[in-house]
Amino acid sequence: MGTIFLGLGANGENQSLDLGRSNRHGLIAGATGTGKTVTLQGLAESFSANGVPVFVADVKGDLAGISMPGSSTFKHADKLEGRAKELGMDDYAYSDNPAIFWDLYGEQGHPIRTTVSEMGPLLLARLLDLNDTQEGVLQIVFRYADENGLLLLNFEDLQSMLMYASQNAKELSSKYGNVSKQSVGAIQRQLLSFESQGADKFFGEPALEIDDFIQTDEQGRGYINVLAADKLMRSPKLYATFLLWLLAELFETLPEVGDPEKPKLVFFFDEAHLLFDDVPKALEDKIEQVVRLIRSKGVGVFFVTQNPVDIPEEVAGQLGNRVQHALRAFTPKDQKAIKAAADTFRINPDLDVAEAITELRVGEALVSTLMDDGAPSIVQRTLIKPPRSRLGPITAKERAIIKSISPVDGKYDTEVDRDSAEEVLLAKAADAAETAKEVEEKGEAEVGKRPRKTQSMWEKAGKAATSAVASSAATVLAAKLTGRKSRSDPTTRGVTAAVGSIATSLGGGMMGQFARNLIGGLMR
Repeated sequence: MGTIFLGLGANGENQSLDLGRSNRHGLIAGATGTGKTVTLQGLAESFSANGVPVFVADVKGDLAGISMPGSSTFKHADKLEGRAKELGMDDYAYSDNPAIFWDLYGEQGHPIRTTVSEMGPLLLARLLDLNDTQEGVLQIVFRYADENGLLLLNFEDLQSMLMYASQNAKELSSKYGNVSKQSVGAIQRQLLSFESQGADKFFGEPALEIDDFIQTDEQGRGYINVLAADKLMRSPKLYATFLLWLLAELFETLPEVGDPEKPKLVFFFDEAHLLFDDVPKALEDKIEQVVRLIRSKGVGVFFVTQNPVDIPEEVAGQLGNRVQHALRAFTPKDQKAIKAAADTFRINPDLDVAEAITELRVGEALVSTLMDDGAPSIVQRTLIKPPRSRLGPITAKERAIIKSISPVDGKYDTEVDRDSAEEVLLAKAADAAETAKEVEEKGEAEVGKRPRKTQSMWEKAGKAATSAVASSAATVLAAKLTGRKSRSDPTTRGVTAAVGSIATSLGGGMMGQFARNLIGGLMR
């Protein structure tokens, strides 16, 4: 089983992380300026070098340097090289790492999008800070959209559905339960508030394909997915909800693998306390469940936070690999955190852990990892290894170059706006207005003979399917006339295309009920 070198312990032994135990999750904790980011960067590099893709959130804008090699001319180079020499790293040399830049706002990397339907009403309710009554109304809106084949792709679709719900509150209330205009208005105001912060950019198509996070380069190194989160951190609830959604998507998408020799993906959750701030107990329980279950998908999650007590005990109990940097005992709360951190480690008779936590230097940490038999190692005071890539931010030109050679360049950069709830409801409203006008002018009996203009989802799907089959038939005829052979059976391909057309047209409707993310599915 492979290992990752973490640093040199005070007992003179190398402290390492078992790759096969990395999906048992971990914690990197410590006060500001004690070396958490350097530890994270070094770990991410090592996972990448071992062919493991990584996801990191760059909350301060300095982790992007992981894509570029370090240099003797950069700040702190003497300290890095001195630490490498102190640890006996004879092979230490600066090097870059394969990286893909992402950004919810599409400014510093490829956009990350999901559809409103895929996010689901529960996570949206948390994102919008809705009360129970408002969340119930949102559930009804989603239910109505599902049953009527209305695609909820972006904020405009959701706004249109809410407007429809307000105008037809009496009809919806009789079928689904109370829908008050006041609750709908409150949801609309929250949506407008989040749109003003740019949160609407997260919703739309093309939606993220999780497989694009799990790639290796031509040298077999895992890509490091760097999310630009400095702007995102101004909306901490959006940041936390997005990462929770991403964890749930990973769980839904990836197959069961048990305990692989190395993880399929390692996920670093920086500023992890935001995930648990003001969260209802029911949702906290589900977060704990996701963390526990996602291990079997081969995904390792490392929570990065200043204070270890920020992580609820039920979640902290799942974190087998721990790197604890210095904490300061300025207040009673700080002292409580130090004692709590010390109590989580396997006792070392030669080390006063609580005292050591307050004495650790920058770049030094208390380390305990899971061994081959699954038991935690005895905690050791450890000098953490230096990273080989650049410490600090990169230039806009360097970022543009990295983005241009990205394996997903061009895939997500242009938004697609297909017919969805907004367009369907607008068409229905226009049709209703025209009908009302004609009734007034010609009388109801005459207008009743006029064919309906707006198509149902089945009509649209059938039309698309017919078109697909017709196209395939033309291909068959052309092949016969020219004598060319097709690589696949055109008739089969036509049927497949027809089915695909129907599935696409219905995908946001009845099928949407089954495509919700894990959190929504567990809590419904």
